[in-house]
Amino acid sequence: MTDFWTSWQPRILSLLRFMAGFLFVWHGTQKLFGFPASQGGGGGEVATIILVAGALEFFGGLFLMVGLFTRWTAFVLSGLMAVAYFMAHGLNAFLPIVNKGELAVLYCFVFLYLFFAGGGSIGIDALLKRKTERISGSRLLIMMCVSRKLELLSLTRLNLQDEGIRNQSIRN
Repeated sequence: MTDFWTSWQPRILSLLRFMAGFLFVWHGTQKLFGFPASQGGGGGEVATIILVAGALEFFGGLFLMVGLFTRWTAFVLSGLMAVAYFMAHGLNAFLPIVNKGELAVLYCFVFLYLFFAGGGSIGIDALLKRKTERISGSRLLIMMCVSRKLELLSLTRLNLQDEGIRNQSIRN
């Protein structure tokens, strides 16, 4: 039974990455485009820090959804959520349940986990990794063939030299 769970880990990790990115994109669209409409209303002038956070949330969420630059995207987003927690929630009360910062803390640690665990077996990062491994394998095969050819040429050259020495000694 352990093999079953182990075999599914990379796929479920990909699902976690995709869902976290999908949910996170909407936080960015709320800040950048006002869609979906926020419960708190909104409108008026938007601070630069909100626009930067919205851009990171939107594009970072998209990167996570497709599994592109997963580790570094997750690292940046984890830091963003830590900063967001302490700027928007942590000053109000100590406990996240009281200061309504549970989601920021949860995102922070999910992204931190993705930074260390990677994006799973499904995504652009995994595809690029498989492609480079295939290229590396092809290069290794070519190098082995070239090495074998050089080895055969060296042996042939040594055999020819040995025959030349034998022919000279027979003549003398």
